[in-house]
Amino acid sequence: MSSPINLSNDGAKAVYPIAPTPFEPDGQIDWESMDRMTDFYIDIGSDGLTILGVLGEAPKIDAEESLAIVKRICSRFKQAVVVGVSAPGFASMRTLARASMDLGAAAVMIAPPNSLRTDEQIVNYYRQASDAIGSDVPFVIQDYPLTFSVQMTPRVISRIVQENPACVMLKHEDWPGLEKISSLRSFEREGSMRKLAILCGNGGLFLDFELERGADGANTGYAFPDMLIDVVRLHAKGDRDQAHDLFDAHLPLLRYEQQPGVGLGVRKYVMMRRGILRSDAQRRPASALSETARAETDYLLQRLARTDPRARLGR
Repeated sequence: MSSPINLSNDGAKAVYPIAPTPFEPDGQIDWESMDRMTDFYIDIGSDGLTILGVLGEAPKIDAEESLAIVKRICSRFKQAVVVGVSAPGFASMRTLARASMDLGAAAVMIAPPNSLRTDEQIVNYYRQASDAIGSDVPFVIQDYPLTFSVQMTPRVISRIVQENPACVMLKHEDWPGLEKISSLRSFEREGSMRKLAILCGNGGLFLDFELERGADGANTGYAFPDMLIDVVRLHAKGDRDQAHDLFDAHLPLLRYEQQPGVGLGVRKYVMMRRGILRSDAQRRPASALSETARAETDYLLQRLARTDPRARLGR
């Protein structure tokens, strides 16, 4: 097992990038790019890494490939690795979760199925999921109503945390969600919820203020995770204006990357331009970026390079 997730207990701040899955143009996994990508995350100082999430195109990857990816990354990345194990049924979830832990993962991430509608259904689902994978397997709640259509109130999240000792982190991706973070931290202060690590996704669109509301850091797949790391560290040092200035410089590209349907294509394209991936290919079914979208992304990179030299990319 790799390094444990233990953020809130010691007041640490962290960034766990969400890793895409590199593919060759023919749809095969690009293992060379995967190694280079993993080394990139190590070199920039990532505190952890999440794999096989939505950005990782997990639904397009079979069980054997999933375990091969977990093994490859956990053997190379020695910090905490979180593995997405969301599945329609608990049997396949348990198999991937326990095998991932055996291969060195620190925790697994579970998203709610879109069939859940009531608070009781949501709480019961996570109770059953933890029972299914084993109460010894640490898990992360993925709260992303924009994608999963499941609305988790702060009280529901608090109940999940209190009823499941194996729950170690919330991946917060609600929008608007600043008040949710404030509510969860207030529950901790009043003693009705134990301390919980909160890392934020949703492309990092509101990371600047999420940190100020009490989030521990970022857990998202923006193509410049090194910027997210810098912002989190500047915030931790109390350099508020500098953190906001850096974040604001990236906002146009970050916003463009968050477009539904094309966001993954933009991220992979930028990571290819940065030399991290050999190809921006997605596994089918997929929609490639149009030439116009590539040109717009290039323009945003050129503008960003005026303030952040990391965006000065060769062709």
